[in-house]
Amino acid sequence: MAKSKLMNLDSLSFQGIDEDAELIPLMTPEDEEEINNEDLPEILPILPLRNTVLFPGVVIPITAGRDTSIKLINDANNGTKVIGVVAQKDEEVENPKSKDIHRTGVVARILRVLKMPDGNTTVIIQGKKRFKIADVISEKPYLSASIKEVPEKRPEVDNPEFSAIIDSIKELALQIIKGSPNIPSEASFAIKNIESPSFLINFVSSNMNLSVEEKQKLLETNDLKDRALSTLKYMNVEFQKLELKNDIQSKVQSDMSQQQREYFLHQQMKTIQEELGGVSHEDEVEEMRLRSKKKKWDEKVKKHFNKELSKMQRMNPQVAEYSIQRNYLDLFLDLPWNDFSKDKFDLKRAQRILDRDHYGLEDVKKRIIEYLAVLKLRNDMKSPILCLYGPPGVGKTSLGKSVAEALGREYIRISLGGLRDEAEIRGHRKTYIGAMPGRIIQSLKKAGTSNPVFVLDEIDKLAAGNQGDPSSALLEVLDPEQNNEFHDNFLEMGFDLSKVMFIATANSLNTIQPALRDRMEIINVTGYTIEEKVEIAKQHLLPKQLKEHGLTKENLKIARPQLEKIIEGYTRESGVRGLEKQIAKVVRYAAKNIAMEEEYKVKVSNDDIIEILGSPRLERDKYENNDVAGVVTGLAWTQVGGDILFIESILSQGKGNLNITGNLGKVMKESATIAMEYIKSNADKWGIDPEVFNKYNVHIHVPEGATPKDGPSAGITMLTSLVSLFTQRKVKKSIAMTGEITLRGKVLPVGGIKEKILAAKRASIKEIILCKDNERDIKEIKEEYLKGLTFHYVKEMSEVIDMALTDEKVYNAKTL
Repeated sequence: MAKSKLMNLDSLSFQGIDEDAELIPLMTPEDEEEINNEDLPEILPILPLRNTVLFPGVVIPITAGRDTSIKLINDANNGTKVIGVVAQKDEEVENPKSKDIHRTGVVARILRVLKMPDGNTTVIIQGKKRFKIADVISEKPYLSASIKEVPEKRPEVDNPEFSAIIDSIKELALQIIKGSPNIPSEASFAIKNIESPSFLINFVSSNMNLSVEEKQKLLETNDLKDRALSTLKYMNVEFQKLELKNDIQSKVQSDMSQQQREYFLHQQMKTIQEELGGVSHEDEVEEMRLRSKKKKWDEKVKKHFNKELSKMQRMNPQVAEYSIQRNYLDLFLDLPWNDFSKDKFDLKRAQRILDRDHYGLEDVKKRIIEYLAVLKLRNDMKSPILCLYGPPGVGKTSLGKSVAEALGREYIRISLGGLRDEAEIRGHRKTYIGAMPGRIIQSLKKAGTSNPVFVLDEIDKLAAGNQGDPSSALLEVLDPEQNNEFHDNFLEMGFDLSKVMFIATANSLNTIQPALRDRMEIINVTGYTIEEKVEIAKQHLLPKQLKEHGLTKENLKIARPQLEKIIEGYTRESGVRGLEKQIAKVVRYAAKNIAMEEEYKVKVSNDDIIEILGSPRLERDKYENNDVAGVVTGLAWTQVGGDILFIESILSQGKGNLNITGNLGKVMKESATIAMEYIKSNADKWGIDPEVFNKYNVHIHVPEGATPKDGPSAGITMLTSLVSLFTQRKVKKSIAMTGEITLRGKVLPVGGIKEKILAAKRASIKEIILCKDNERDIKEIKEEYLKGLTFHYVKEMSEVIDMALTDEKVYNAKTL
């Protein structure tokens, strides 16, 4: 007989066992008749089967591992050798009780008990009759129950339909055995020699690949004809699966021969590459595996890498996806996962570095030192997101280098100006040809550490395009609560950016997305005073230019007065970029004379400055005289720092029209209208004849018409200009003002005070009129910036007129 299966009651394992054929004889009709005439005992010990169902007449070997099962088998083998066998409802239950077993089972006789080498007990049993559990008598030491026989409804012997079903079962069984390579051919002999229809049905049902529930359903079917039909239905399904499986295997066989051919060719190619000095596919994979073992990866990253490496190992090196996969794994290996540079917590040294590289910028230096102090005490602080905001040329970008040196970290800088593709930040998905990671991940790969100082230059100049909005993609990068799992599309894994110190730079906050601005700590880097510019030129700019042009300090000397002349006459800026260009011109002049061996003055004079740089071009920044009515000096904020502007008003014969020119914005024009209406409603206060407003046209102009201007800051300046015009009273000398006005006569505060103060100093202004609420801004400015300035704080517009105008009439004043 064929090799039988061992079904493990406890562990669901299957083993092979060879037994003598006489132990498992085929049942004849006479045997079946004898079994049917046997009387069932009233009480039987019940053996639960975990993963199979026993049918009447069928012989199966089983392995018992549970202590209760072994005791039951030993007791029965020493006694009547008759037991009740039922199937468990849930095979996971370790110690089944009454509720865990089916009610219908089969009486079985123990044919042989074997002790296996692994310590388990194997028992060969044969099914006799079906029974139903009437009542469970006991559960210890094993289940015992009172049973009753379940009668079986059999069709008549000469029933043609039943005979046809039996023949079909035999034929289909033989076809399944023939088509399945796993079933031995001896099984066909067994099927052909089965004479009893009921035994054939039970034998086939027992050996079919069905679940325990399906077999139990067949066992509980009392009508033999119905059971035969159900068995035939399951066999048909099994036969269809077998045909499909054989069909697939035949196709795979032909594909395998093609693959074997390709494998042979690849092996030849590998040999040729090795002969030429190249690296084979397997060597490349092995090299990556060795490199990965040295990485400080957590389990999640390690598991993902090994999975992707296995995918690459299975790939054909000639396909396009192979190079993408290799680049992806190279990136994984090159990224600094959990590699950190050690921070230097010498705060005094850090202060010296910051002072050495940057003159002024006290607020920024103070904030950096505070950050270092907290990091030193906690050692696990999330890096802040600083945004240095100010005009060009004040040292925002170069400050990042100094911070990196002070911290002992790597320095990275990327320029975001004009960036309009979201993939530049988040990367491309690696399914595309030419896919690359984003610039954040690429820069960290170059840095080699996970905690560099990262400067995001020109963050205010990001643009949105058809490829997405990069500023929105930066939200995750610059959020300390989210960037510990920054997701790059190419990397497909979260990367920790929380230890990176991001420093963003911007010239204007207006163009930064509000949500992005909210995630950053804004530090205002304002312009420099003339004194600060002189020091910067002496300590940094002149030595730098001398070195770049191959000169030494003995070849050229520029004293403080000459530096001041360059600053005042040739640069109009908050920063020092323009100043550096002018100094470079002077240095080039000396370099040319040295190269041509011509005489020149080592110590530069004022006349030499004019000869080299030409006549001063920016003297118009100075305060103009007050001999003309209606001309008032105002203070303005621009993207390049503070500036002064002049408001001019003039009267002409007409019908009371108001004209405004000078490339002004909507808000600034509204300020002029408010000032005009306020003057009309308060004409008596300043002795103005109301008829004037109907007889004369008023024209307001702000010079430099090519430059756009807008904002409410010029409100009190326009008011003063108009009152001066209508009353023909002089404006005080060396006075400037800034503030917003309302129709109620109130003066409101404005921004950009520090920049405006610096502009006033550059223009030799002595007095400044501000809103009372702007006094707090003045208190935050260092005393040295305020030296030589007098401030007047006002709340009402009438106070502005009283402070700004004198009682003296202008020369040749009109009588209105």
